[in-house]
Amino acid sequence: MSVTPTPLPAPAGTAAPATGAETLRLYRAHLGKGRATLAELFGSHLEVSSRGAWLTTADGERFLNCGGYGVFLTGARHPTVMDAVLRQLHTHPTATRILLEPTVARAAQALTAVTPEGLDRVHFALSGAEAVETGLKLARANGRRRTVAMRGGYHGKTLGALSATAKDVYQAPFRPLLPDVTHVPFGDAAALERELAAHPGEVCVLIEPVQGEGGVILPPPGYLRRAEELVRRHDGFLVLDEVQTGLGRLGRWWGADLEGVTPDVLLAGKALGGGIVPVSAAVATREAFRPFDKDPYVHTATFSGQPLLMAAVQGTLRAIEEEDLITRARELGERLLPQIRAAVSRTLGALAVDVRGQGLLIGVELAEPGLAGELLIELLNHRVIGNHSMIGSSVVRFTPPATLTDEETGFFLAALEQACRALITGGVRMPDDGERV
Repeated sequence: MSVTPTPLPAPAGTAAPATGAETLRLYRAHLGKGRATLAELFGSHLEVSSRGAWLTTADGERFLNCGGYGVFLTGARHPTVMDAVLRQLHTHPTATRILLEPTVARAAQALTAVTPEGLDRVHFALSGAEAVETGLKLARANGRRRTVAMRGGYHGKTLGALSATAKDVYQAPFRPLLPDVTHVPFGDAAALERELAAHPGEVCVLIEPVQGEGGVILPPPGYLRRAEELVRRHDGFLVLDEVQTGLGRLGRWWGADLEGVTPDVLLAGKALGGGIVPVSAAVATREAFRPFDKDPYVHTATFSGQPLLMAAVQGTLRAIEEEDLITRARELGERLLPQIRAAVSRTLGALAVDVRGQGLLIGVELAEPGLAGELLIELLNHRVIGNHSMIGSSVVRFTPPATLTDEETGFFLAALEQACRALITGGVRMPDDGERV
């Protein structure tokens, strides 16, 4: 028997209502008509505040946020992260980048303490795509000027990252992209070996432990370890993109930990700023980082390692450790996955192709992209936020916080089942990925 989801009571001090119509007009005027149209398809809800797993709109409606593209592992406005950020905000938020500054040093120390052994050099950035660019540049500076990425992989939309993101609709307007970039099937170690063997000593392999935007695609067991072995055998360079999978999302600190892998460069982001500020990082071995060690100006950014962001990094890592959110993500994922699978099977039948996941990265694959869009809308109608997948457009993705309570978990499962039932009776047509909005 399904339970009717009832939103939990709103906390005191909810933000004053804003004007949805005016915001939509400003979107059209300044942010693009496509973004405004997409907002309308999702009901023109105006988000104004957040706390924990909950988002509040201008009209007082509350939504359980199981989306956010992996940003909210610690939930919104986690008190430990907020305290660290606010203290820094009121003392020294932005540094000169000329003098010594302690928060960046401590943040680097804290981050390298939880990465695989041997990764002890850090370059901080803002976005995941910037971290990818850093990894690609380190590979090139170390003589690996060919890149092998995976079909279905997603690494961002800056020029270098986009070259590794194999989706025509994103690449086509910006070609020619970087030369010497090849894509092989994810999970196919033989195809990867052929590319490495054809160009020994020249190849950078860019790979995700689990493809998030690809639609939560899990590789065969042992694949990541085998990929590392092949890279070492053929004198390649391994960049592990953990922007979405890292920091506990898969139920371990890193996807690398699932198979005991140590890349040349590990990329972190999304959850690293605690859902409060944007921050990412490329964490490298000393050998891989050597070109940056030689010249401190060869790869820089004005806001790299700024104190406010570094306070958030320290607060986030502290919150994850103090509350053991790694274990919580693993155990919660183990509970949620079979229950989601059962609810989807009960309600959607053949319309659902698969339900899969690792930790708190869970995907529901529908028979076609339009159904995925309709399910996202029905979930909103039942006060739950999920995500579409930019590469695997038939997949609805859930990346809930590891802080979900039992009551919130029950709310999510009940809402999912009701949204699936509503989908059977008819929904709103969403454009397929790649169609003009």
